[in-house]
Amino acid sequence: MKPMEETDVLVIGSGPMGATTALALARYGVRVQMVNRYNWTANTPRAHITNQRAVEVLRDLGVEADTRREATPWEWMGDTLFTTSLAGPEIARLRTWGTGDKRIGDYLQGSPCTMLDIPQDKMEPILVKHAAAQGAVLSFNTEYLSHEQDATGVTVLLRDVMTGQERQVRARYLVGADGARSKVMDDAGLKVEGQLARAGTAYVLFRADLTRYVAHRPSILYWIVTSNAAFGEIGMGLLRAIDPWNKWIAGWGFDMEKGEPDFSPEEVLKKVRLLVGDPNLDIEIETTSVWHVNQAYAPVYSKGRVFCGGDAVHRHPPSSGLGSNTCMQDAFNLAWKLAYVVKGHAGEQLLDSYSLERAPVGEQIVKRANQSRVDYGPLNECFRDKTAADPVATGLTKLADPGPEGVARREAMAKALELKNYEFNAQGVELNQRCVSGAVVSDPQAGEEVWKRDPQLYLQATTRPGAKIPHAWLIGVDGRRVSTLDLVGKGRFTLVTGIAGHAWVKGAKSLGLPYLDTLVIGAAGAQDVYCDWQAVREIEEAGALLVRPDGVVAWRHFIGVANTNDAWHALEKALTAVLAKSLEIA
Repeated sequence: MKPMEETDVLVIGSGPMGATTALALARYGVRVQMVNRYNWTANTPRAHITNQRAVEVLRDLGVEADTRREATPWEWMGDTLFTTSLAGPEIARLRTWGTGDKRIGDYLQGSPCTMLDIPQDKMEPILVKHAAAQGAVLSFNTEYLSHEQDATGVTVLLRDVMTGQERQVRARYLVGADGARSKVMDDAGLKVEGQLARAGTAYVLFRADLTRYVAHRPSILYWIVTSNAAFGEIGMGLLRAIDPWNKWIAGWGFDMEKGEPDFSPEEVLKKVRLLVGDPNLDIEIETTSVWHVNQAYAPVYSKGRVFCGGDAVHRHPPSSGLGSNTCMQDAFNLAWKLAYVVKGHAGEQLLDSYSLERAPVGEQIVKRANQSRVDYGPLNECFRDKTAADPVATGLTKLADPGPEGVARREAMAKALELKNYEFNAQGVELNQRCVSGAVVSDPQAGEEVWKRDPQLYLQATTRPGAKIPHAWLIGVDGRRVSTLDLVGKGRFTLVTGIAGHAWVKGAKSLGLPYLDTLVIGAAGAQDVYCDWQAVREIEEAGALLVRPDGVVAWRHFIGVANTNDAWHALEKALTAVLAKSLEIA
């Protein structure tokens, strides 16, 4: 066995959680190694919806532009269609992913970033490339075998899958990002609660030019309502655009009690032709696969010096498009905390906040994704007549009937489509996360948050501690627009105040902390010419916010302070609480 290697953080897995963790740590100047048992990154499209908060993470880490170049743009994500086949009659459409007239303003107002659609096999290489460029040490064809932790670190045993040679790595901390069958999680004694493999879905990745059917109505999801494809829990077939409009996934549910689905070329061709509605369609089959519907989450994400995230701790179907987004946000939350502890800026107690802040999010998205599958039921009731020999043909005839039953079905369909906004236009689910832990100092004057609109559907921007800092457009030094999100983060704390908050600025600078910046909104480089920040800051101009490296408001002071000394003491107290360590003031 080779001599033991040493690093600050060892990451197992190079998926969205692992690669984002490695990238962030490398950018923050932490020694990090990332290993993957496979030869390269994801070899299939897998996750694809990238929501606004995930794109904000990518923006902070300097990879948004590269990601956008590889993605299907927001406007092409378009409507979600319900149709008898791509070539057949449409039944209904839903404006989705915030692109509709009623919601586009909410999405544009809520973030400097639009949503994107980028398959995982394109996303992962971008993250890995940038992690390596920032100094992360990468090892592919390297299998995690076991770990042992003690008071000062974790000793990890790895094996080269090509040669069988084993080696040990000594890390201060271990991150398990090794997916839904996480061995790191099992070895650490962490558990998930819920149900695994409660339903099955067949996926076929294929190539075919379907431009003539979809270019005039761009979308990434086409739900096919046909009696022959009505298998599984959702009861519809799916065509998902991967590379518009030539590369696709066809999906359908299957009865697990009857065994694995038939993936013979003849059966696959039959199914795809049925979904497209073209009996003469030629396709090139790339891969076939099965995935199972899980409904499980971990109540605790860490054990000592071992931290798990991503699919290891929240296991759910792709409905609502929350998977890879939550994985990247787990990483973004964890990475800065590890960095601050490794560098001595924070006490180890800060790391307790990772599980406290992220586990509730994991539980929420698992329940939301599974509920989104259930919520197809009311639509199916409108499209089908279960008593008929051909349920769909009869159901659609009744849906179009001019009589009372047709009227009732059409009214029910409108309500059923409205319900699907909780899957396809759920900006609140994606952006309304609130962190509650020792890394957030609550505002005793704020009271309990009152939601003005449905918190699942609508973002409620706020500067309450625990929420991410609101987006507002400012004017930068070159006269161009810059978001408040662009002026915080990047691995650093930021004290945010206004022109009248000069005492805060002096107090922050007098602390002499190498990781604390100041942002004076209204001053040159951050002019509030639209008065957008004034409308959302929820504090007086002379008040102050302390924003964490992940963009979350850690503390706020509603009013100004009398002098620099008062500011110094208030900031020192807040930072000590957040970082769980007395400050080493210069």
